[in-house]
Amino acid sequence: MSCVILVSCTIEAQAYGANTYNQKRYAYVKLNGEAVWHASWRGEYPRHTGSNMFIVDPSSCTLQEWRNFDTHAVMNNPAALLRDYLQGLGDGTLLVGVSCNEASKELDAAEATLSALGADVSDVGWRGAWVFVAEIGDPSKTLLDKELTQEAAYARQPQVRGV
Repeated sequence: MSCVILVSCTIEAQAYGANTYNQKRYAYVKLNGEAVWHASWRGEYPRHTGSNMFIVDPSSCTLQEWRNFDTHAVMNNPAALLRDYLQGLGDGTLLVGVSCNEASKELDAAEATLSALGADVSDVGWRGAWVFVAEIGDPSKTLLDKELTQEAAYARQPQVRGV
């Protein structure tokens, strides 16, 4: 006799674009309602500027890895590092992407790879914001929400919720 237990995995994520209004903004990743990562603009959490990537184990609904690629900074070619990281992930990997503060400035080298995942953020401008949940190898399953400008991201922070 064998028993199979299936774990439900609900992923919620929110991005933020910084703003000139000096108001607090928050980003997060939640797994089954529990926060596993936070960032903030003018808040109590670190900014984690740029592009943040998370690998989630869907069978246990746990965070396996978090990587920050500061695609706002000019140092160390962060977009090429992000592109190479994404291209190294195997099919079936569950990936969450969250932008914080400003992620577009140095993102060019990774935009085609993100688009191939179903997360086309090439139209997001200065301090716009984006968030996605993707399964590597199947872009049809990608959930993406984005705001293209600082003003739009100030008015509404992008969010996704996926199972």
